[in-house]
Amino acid sequence: MKLLDGKELAGFIKERQAKDVRRLKASKIFPKLAIVQVKDDPVINTYVRLKKKYGADIGIGVELHAPEQKDVPKLLNRLSNDKSVHGIIVQLPLSDPSQTDEIVNMVAPEKDVDALGKNARFEPATPMAILWLLHGYNIELADKHILLIGRGKLVGAPLEKILKSSGYSIEVIDRDVKNLAEHTKRADIIITATGSPAILYPAMIKRGAVVVDAGVASEEGKTVGDLSPEVYKRDDLTVTPEKGGVGPLTVCALFENVIRAAKSEC
Repeated sequence: MKLLDGKELAGFIKERQAKDVRRLKASKIFPKLAIVQVKDDPVINTYVRLKKKYGADIGIGVELHAPEQKDVPKLLNRLSNDKSVHGIIVQLPLSDPSQTDEIVNMVAPEKDVDALGKNARFEPATPMAILWLLHGYNIELADKHILLIGRGKLVGAPLEKILKSSGYSIEVIDRDVKNLAEHTKRADIIITATGSPAILYPAMIKRGAVVVDAGVASEEGKTVGDLSPEVYKRDDLTVTPEKGGVGPLTVCALFENVIRAAKSEC
């Protein structure tokens, strides 16, 4: 088995980003990310801590704002007009998820580094991370049957758009499709992002396939992906590890967008 180790690639990207930030600061540009977190939740808090640490490691200032949801529109308007802020994230989920689309579209498009708004000028972080991972390990996408499982707003839908616009052959299905195995057995490359624990088992995967697990779910207090643990007993697959696959690169990709936003000042 060959592992697609996102941590290893992230280390190289992080070094390059730190140099980019130093160059920006030498030009008197000080990149800053604002995180707007409405909901106090242990999982969300962990993600926010990771982002703050990563920002500190590469020299980007990260400000955390924790308003009541009713105060978010006013805050986003202020941050969108603050020239010292280059990137803005609305950390999801909100306390009232019914307002999600309305609120993420309040972020200025040139600062929407999570690319959640309809007019965002950046690529979403997780699809970017998946493509970086595949390219970083020289996985050829041309002339391959690529299967994408999941059409979610954060991963599946934007990744489908990116791959199709690049001319790749891609099939997209939802997790509840009938006879899932019939689709997965035909695929040379499977990218799964459903957030449903263990929907893919060893017998469902073609020999020699590449499998990228971008799903995140909680099961018995643990964070798990879409792959059954038994998949890792197959020695013929190229697959993301149970931890440290797409995740580390997603944080890198997010800060790549912050750096690009700051560079637009140059």
